[in-house]
Amino acid sequence: MPPPTGGGTAAVAPTVNARRTVPIVPTMKIVDLEPADPRIADVLPVLRELRPHLTADLFAQVYDEGYRQGLRFTAVFDDNGRCVGAAGWRVQVNTVSLRALHVDDLVTAESARSTGVGGALLAHLENHARERGCRELTLDSGTARTAAHRFYLRERLDITAFHFVKQLDTP
Repeated sequence: MPPPTGGGTAAVAPTVNARRTVPIVPTMKIVDLEPADPRIADVLPVLRELRPHLTADLFAQVYDEGYRQGLRFTAVFDDNGRCVGAAGWRVQVNTVSLRALHVDDLVTAESARSTGVGGALLAHLENHARERGCRELTLDSGTARTAAHRFYLRERLDITAFHFVKQLDTP
């Protein structure tokens, strides 16, 4: 069953991937987390697989400041209450997309990859985007993350731009 469009929490029974036989997480619970939710601490180990520079203090600081700018986190928990996937996202209004849900972070725990977690999380975020009147769902991905790129292409995301970065001296 697809995640409900009402936001909040969704219990999802993933579908079998018709392209290959993979172990499937039996059921998963997708939860939108507020900064004060104690489960936010469960997100950090999964998020660190993508962002190893994050410490607990830095993550708390980023979420505190980012939340005021629209940053939200959504997590996927398995039947045992273990976080197996996470996404950091925000709605952005700009001249490119007009209104888009931008995914800052999308990561599935290495132990849960190819089990339907990433697809369910992406579908949940797509529902959020539609509910908020977004025209697009966007994300950036590091150039070396080829396995993630294959996943995004399977999920029907298109490569439409390059993201350029210039490191600045810190004050």
